Amino acid sequence: MALFDLWPIYQGRYRRNIHRLFSRRAFTINTDIPLISFTFDDFPQSALVTGGSILRNHGVAGTYYASLGLMGQQSPVGPIFLAQDLNALLEQGHELGCHTFGHCHSWQTSPAEFERSIIENRRAIGKLLPRVPFKTLSYPISTPRPRTKQRAAKHFACCRGGGQTLNTGVADLNYLQAFFLEQSRGNADAVRNLIDQNRRDRGWLIFATHDVCPTPSRFGCTPEFFEDIVQCAVNSGARILPVVQAWEALRASSSA
Repeated sequence: MALFDLWPIYQGRYRRNIHRLFSRRAFTINTDIPLISFTFDDFPQSALVTGGSILRNHGVAGTYYASLGLMGQQSPVGPIFLAQDLNALLEQGHELGCHTFGHCHSWQTSPAEFERSIIENRRAIGKLLPRVPFKTLSYPISTPRPRTKQRAAKHFACCRGGGQTLNTGVADLNYLQAFFLEQSRGNADAVRNLIDQNRRDRGWLIFATHDVCPTPSRFGCTPEFFEDIVQCAVNSGARILPVVQAWEALRASSSA
């Protein structure tokens, strides 16, 4: 394999490693009862209409990460939320989180511009829902630069990334690990095994996806698959909470 072909691999490893080493905000996961959170990036309408309905049927709620600059647009994950969907989301007990205003690439965007997009998103939601501040962030598209993590930390209780694993031991509140369901939507057993590991380790497992519909994009999953995973999560005995509520529960248990 030519060096040119290896460059994207080296670049990916560099990004994955550097964000783990720097600008960390250490937080110990200490809980007798494991936690699970379901999150949706970009907030396509199907995530609320279909995914939200499944969560509601099980008596639980999730976190929806919104970029107000995408509101009302068509996207690769389907139609993005409308203004009226925000009220419906809150009425159902879900958390509304920040995904930057412009859906900024978390690595390619400069830290200063990324922070400006956070502030712009906050101003935009303030015009629609003045009493609903963003408390958590999901990094769009990529792992963030260390300085981007540092700037984001000023605005949020915690920030979520990827990583395809759970949070145990000492976690990084500036980059909580998450497991994207679409990467295993043909292998439900792998997801069930992770839920079981979370139960044994008494950790915090954060699931992420985008659209939930019968013919999902490559970033989403089917209702049947999502239903299966939610049911498995409920059966595991974990507390299923939106991200900010899970963080608050962990903070309370750490100070008790």
